[in-house]
Amino acid sequence: MNAWIDIAALNDIPRQGARVVKTRLGCVAIFRTGEDQVFALDDSCPHKNGALSEGIVHGASVTCPLHSWVISLETGLALGADEGQVATHQVRVEQGRILLDATRLAAKAVA
Repeated sequence: MNAWIDIAALNDIPRQGARVVKTRLGCVAIFRTGEDQVFALDDSCPHKNGALSEGIVHGASVTCPLHSWVISLETGLALGADEGQVATHQVRVEQGRILLDATRLAAKAVA
């Protein structure tokens, strides 16, 4: 069973932008694409831990601001010749509000 947390209004995040949700288990970046899709990833590039929330959103990807690694917002996988993956989180939009599934965050605390 999912435990959804209300994060913000969709319009609080600009198109092709991001916001950070700080949790006791680490930061989660919430991304909004130009097509109003919303994705959530751990806010740490698998390469050198750059803050993905400070990267450039393009299509369904984000480019890390440190060394230009491109990360899929859908899968968390590094694209192109780069290898690595960042954890993804379930997120949805209901009535203009962004909801983050806290179940995975709770599971991280147990592991």
